[in-house]
Amino acid sequence: MHTVIAGGAGLIGSHLALTLLEQGHKVTVIDNFSTGHQANLAAASEDPALWVRHGDVTHRSAFSGLSDVTAIVHLACPAAPAMYQQMPVQTLRAGSVGTMNALEAAATYDARIVLASSSDVYGDTREHPQAETCRGAIDPLGPRSAYEVTKMFTEAAAVAYHRHHGVRAGVIRPFNVYGPHMWPGDSRVVPAFCAAALSGQTLRLHGGKQTRSLLYVDDAVAAVRAMLECDAFGPVNVGATEEVSIRDLAEMVVRIVGAGEVEVVDGREQDAPSRCPDMCRTHELLGWKAKVSLAEGLGRTVEWMRAHGAGPALAEAVCA
Repeated sequence: MHTVIAGGAGLIGSHLALTLLEQGHKVTVIDNFSTGHQANLAAASEDPALWVRHGDVTHRSAFSGLSDVTAIVHLACPAAPAMYQQMPVQTLRAGSVGTMNALEAAATYDARIVLASSSDVYGDTREHPQAETCRGAIDPLGPRSAYEVTKMFTEAAAVAYHRHHGVRAGVIRPFNVYGPHMWPGDSRVVPAFCAAALSGQTLRLHGGKQTRSLLYVDDAVAAVRAMLECDAFGPVNVGATEEVSIRDLAEMVVRIVGAGEVEVVDGREQDAPSRCPDMCRTHELLGWKAKVSLAEGLGRTVEWMRAHGAGPALAEAVCA
């Protein structure tokens, strides 16, 4: 097996790469390192089966010149709110031009391709839990529009290539993935809270009552692999059904770390009140479900961040 992972130095991509390498597969990582980190792949730096290509998926050449490609996983897109809000044009290009290039490569190599959409395609919906049939409520001019619209385009492009060009595509919708390889500067809620607590800082919550379902990265990798190994298009939700309020999450992190305080301030604009996946379709198609509990996953994440240095604490957590 030779799997190409676009965005392979990011959270899910790096763990997927290391897992596949451990099982004897060949892996090519494509990343421009705008948000990914070379350090995430350090454990396999001497593995001859890993090829790291410093490239931008918005250039077709990023996918050219490869051989014996059996699968492509397209994860290349800024995912942390602070990052995609600072780089909206780059985010839109990665999710549009980059997605088209990944799909063209899958057609060229006749490879199975799995593309990462996001639970953000549901927008500010009142449906709870969110099933794949939910049409969502996205504001194309809102503060999260670059990311949300990008993920909608990713799905539209995938289904177009699937239906009209026979590309063996599959779409997943991850829900709030977290775990090791999220560094302190990441603005997503778990690393932001962990970094603040490890530095003895205040965990500042915007609202705090909104709920999220958090998925540990090992479970996310297992879901991607299950999607690679089947023929379904999807889309399928990839998440945990264990729902927690942001305030309870912050208090869990403080207890695990043994430091930090919690402060609640006004909520953010267009911050969805809840994110919880309906997992019926995923169970049916993939036979997959999350295994790592939130308490266990947070413990592993805190341990990893402590070992790798807490870094500068974030004053605020952007709840995603």
